[in-house]
Amino acid sequence: TDNMLINCAAYQDGRKLAEIDIDAISDYVSKPECFVWVALKDPTPDEIDLMGEEFGLHELALEDARKGHQRPKIEEYGDSLFAVLHMVELDDDGEFKVGELNVFVGPNYVLSIRNHTEQDFR
Repeated sequence: TDNMLINCAAYQDGRKLAEIDIDAISDYVSKPECFVWVALKDPTPDEIDLMGEEFGLHELALEDARKGHQRPKIEEYGDSLFAVLHMVELDDDGEFKVGELNVFVGPNYVLSIRNHTEQDFR
């Protein structure tokens, strides 16, 4: 599980409170004054399901994130958004490779899931 977790942190008033454990995500998300950012890379379906439980994500969006290979889109589920983006990069042989970025955004959280890409957000 640790290999897939890039970032898991809670913020309040624009300041980072702490790196948090996965099982503490729902505790912080339940506090309107807190903001949680989690970034994952190539998680397993079980790891995606765990995020769904912690964030209370919509099942149809979770299903798309588990399956992958979605067309680029933005969908609204209540007070949250789910976006699928494609990321294009050159591999070591100079060939184009297409990865996928799934982003879940709620009133006080962002969950990003990168699949099949080496690009980061720096």
